[in-house]
Amino acid sequence: MNNNVHERVGNQAIGCGVTSCRYNAEGSVCELHRVEIKPCYGCGNTGKPEDESCCGSYSHR
Repeated sequence: MNNNVHERVGNQAIGCGVTSCRYNAEGSVCELHRVEIKPCYGCGNTGKPEDESCCGSYSHR
């Protein structure tokens, strides 16, 4: 995966409130041009968004 923070695809904007991630800017924007969304393992099939998926591109500051 290419994590070049300067490339954008079209007018895409990725909102993100995970301030502990190294790609978070100003507390509300992801600086990556592409993120990888992955299923949360071990959370079960609850139908709740927080249990179903997570950002696979997350990297701690």
